Amino acid sequence: MKNVKITVMKQTIYQDLIDKYENPLLHACDMEIGQVFVANGWQKPEGLCDSAWESMSAFVMTLAHGGEDIYEGWMKNKKSAMISCNDGFRPVSFLIETLE
Repeated sequence: MKNVKITVMKQTIYQDLIDKYENPLLHACDMEIGQVFVANGWQKPEGLCDSAWESMSAFVMTLAHGGEDIYEGWMKNKKSAMISCNDGFRPVSFLIETLE
């Protein structure tokens, strides 16, 4: 099984939605642009948020087990995927890549 690198690429904040619908949170999202995690294919890396892991774990496992070309031609690098977490207030985009 291969390790998979997970890099925080971008975070968007929808302040209007937060102000209207979200209860105040102390640590809504602690991800930082450029932050890197390494997954062994089945276990969530320490420090990665649960919501983000739930959004990407199937893709990470596919890449860790040698899968590639997810969604047939979607990514330029066939051993990668761009996945966003499912946080509707501050979604984070992650680049996941197989490490050789």
